Amino acid sequence: MQLFNREQIRQAVAIDHHALTAVEEGFAALGRGEVVQPPILSMAIEEANGEVDVKTAHIRGHDRFAIKVSPGFFDNPKIGLPSLNGLMMVFSARTGLVDAVLFDEGYLTMVRTALAGAIAAKYLSRDSSRRVTVLGAGEQAIRQVEALRLVRDIEIVDVWSRRGSAAEEYAETMRGAGLTVNVHGSVREACAMADIIVTTTPSQAPILEAADLPEGVHVTAMGSDSSDKRELAESVLTRADAFVCDTRAQSESNGELKAFHGREVPFKVHELGQVIARGDRLRLSDATITVCDLTGTGVQDTAIAAHALNRLG
Repeated sequence: MQLFNREQIRQAVAIDHHALTAVEEGFAALGRGEVVQPPILSMAIEEANGEVDVKTAHIRGHDRFAIKVSPGFFDNPKIGLPSLNGLMMVFSARTGLVDAVLFDEGYLTMVRTALAGAIAAKYLSRDSSRRVTVLGAGEQAIRQVEALRLVRDIEIVDVWSRRGSAAEEYAETMRGAGLTVNVHGSVREACAMADIIVTTTPSQAPILEAADLPEGVHVTAMGSDSSDKRELAESVLTRADAFVCDTRAQSESNGELKAFHGREVPFKVHELGQVIARGDRLRLSDATITVCDLTGTGVQDTAIAAHALNRLG
C-alpha cells in the first residue's frame, strides 16, 4: 500500500487539461450507464457543528475505485484549523486490496469540483463567453474561474459576496491572475453583463432570481450540496430553457431540485454525463438560458483519484 500526502499530490495534480479529461471521461461513463454509484453516506455531528460525507463509485472496466471520506467541521477556524479535510482510499477493483491512501486533506475534491464547473460550461455556455459572474468569494470561487479558463477565454470577472471585504480580497487575487475584476454591491448588478454565472456559496436561502439572468446566460450552481442549502430561486429553474444536474437523485435531495419537494418537476431534467455521452445540444441559440446544478459525485472522486495515482507513478 502506498501513502501520499497533500504536498506530493499537489505537485502531481493541477487544474489542467489532463485532469479535466479524466473527470470528463468519468461523467461520460456515468452517462453511458457504466458506473456503479451508491447514494452519498452523510452523518451529522451536531455538537461540533460538523458533518462527514462518504462518496464512492466504480467505473466498470477500471482497475481501481476510490472511497472518499470528507469531514467538514465548521467551527474549526475559531481554533486555527481548516474547516474541510479528508482522504481518499483507492482499492483494486480485481482483488479489493488497498492500493493507496491519498491523504489529500480535501485538495483533490477542490480540483474535481472546479473541473466539474468547467465541464458544465464547456457543454452549456456560449463558445464566445468571456465574462463570468461569481457569487461568493471563497477558494472555490477562485478555482472555478481557474478551471473555466481551460474551456473559455475568460477576460472579465464580476464578483459579489455578502462580505464586501472578502470580495475585495478576491478581486485582488484574480487581478493577479491577469483578469479584469469588478466588485458589486448587489447580485443583480453583478450579473447584468454575464455570459456565465457561478454560485459558490453555503447559502441556505436562494440568492439568485430569474430577474437577475441576462439573455443567453449559463448558470452553474456549486454551493448546494446538502439538504439545508439552496442558492437558486425556483424562478431560475423554471426560466431556464435547459436544466442539467450531475445526478437527479442528488439534486432532489441535496441540490436545487429541492425547490420542488413533494411536487412534480415542471421541466425536463438532463444529467450532465448523458449530455456528454450522447452529444446532446441543449444550447439552441445564443439566447438560450441554461442551468447546471452540481452536487458532487463519487465518480468524480474515483476519476480524480485514478488520475492522481497515474501522475504519482
